[in-house]
Amino acid sequence: MERYSAFGLVKHALTGHKKWPEVWRSPEPKPEYDVIIVGGGGHGLATAYNLAKNYKGKRVAILEKNWIGSGNTGRNTTIVRSDYYYKPSAEFFKYSLSLYGKLSKELNYNVMFSKRGSLTLSHSRDDFDFQRRLVNAMQLNGIDIRHIGLAEIKKICPILNFSKDARYPIYGAMWEPGAGTVRHDAVVWGYARAADALGVDIIQNCEVTGINKDLQTGAVTGLETSRGKINAKTIGLAVAGHSTELAAMAGFRLPIRSMALQAFVSEPVKPVLNTVISSRAISSYASQSDRGGLVMGGGVDPYNSYAQKGNTPVLEEVLSGLIELVPSFSRVRLLRQWAGIVDYTYDSSPIIGPSPVPGLFLNCGWGGGGFKAIPAGGEAFAHLLATGQVPPLVEAFSLSRFKDARLVDEAAGAGIAH
Repeated sequence: MERYSAFGLVKHALTGHKKWPEVWRSPEPKPEYDVIIVGGGGHGLATAYNLAKNYKGKRVAILEKNWIGSGNTGRNTTIVRSDYYYKPSAEFFKYSLSLYGKLSKELNYNVMFSKRGSLTLSHSRDDFDFQRRLVNAMQLNGIDIRHIGLAEIKKICPILNFSKDARYPIYGAMWEPGAGTVRHDAVVWGYARAADALGVDIIQNCEVTGINKDLQTGAVTGLETSRGKINAKTIGLAVAGHSTELAAMAGFRLPIRSMALQAFVSEPVKPVLNTVISSRAISSYASQSDRGGLVMGGGVDPYNSYAQKGNTPVLEEVLSGLIELVPSFSRVRLLRQWAGIVDYTYDSSPIIGPSPVPGLFLNCGWGGGGFKAIPAGGEAFAHLLATGQVPPLVEAFSLSRFKDARLVDEAAGAGIAH
């Protein structure tokens, strides 16, 4: 792999930028690998990279049904944060956020991490008091977050509607200065390039159609795919909203619902929003991209779905709420909308660990929070696939917690769905 650098730009400029090497290979699948990862999104690629980097000598492949990054990683709103209530979640996302800060250097690829902070607004006295309790708990868990009043909010984001007669009057906010945004496509491309350079086979347009198991032990032996049979005794599933479909192929069920989570972007405008703003009361959030578009989102669609497309009721709810918060947004035109298929567990926390089938491991249930979890999730899942041991960072997120009633209910604890 040729390292990207200022010298490289100058060198390739002399040839009209016509001799850049391919960013990653497109190999034919081999008959057998030591480890196969199903899913070519952020978590799958981060897992493959960490496997190849930290556990050398293993033959690793990623199988992606479409093209890499065609799922949720390429369809999110790029926000990264760590404002979680329970200690296992707080420790995990705090670590993941710290890894994002070093990822550009780690991968030799600019992932465009913008440490712009995140404002979560409160709109009533009860909401204000609830946020104060949350902030106290998060600070005890080591999260860099503060509870702030109107004077400081006005300095951070003066375009908000501070009228006392507003439909959603602003009382205060949780302020996480270390949060921000990361370019989603760059995360995919950076991990793919680095994993390929370490020998990982990235096999696109390869759909898994069946999971083969040993008739005596029940352990996995490989996969049936649209490009033939591929054998492996260790298989990791990182397929987000399609996790239940792959689990069904292996003969078990997961406590997961798949839903569409929509996002929207406006036409480019001059810089007006230098932070991330969100409101749980209206279930809306927004930031501004480097290209000037306002990137906006809200809650999931209120029904199960595998559709990667939007609908007008959610569009109306999200945009009307944001216009109440920032009236000047009413003059901006919408450019496009899209949706990802997210996988929600019944306690709104992920599943990382072994499945009921020996040799088959799970990385799923991230809901709308999978993007911010990519660096730490990939590192933890790689350790699990290489050693068979669950790392301490994700012990609380095992599948067995639903049987043992050890839930990590972030929807109830932090008032968020992911």
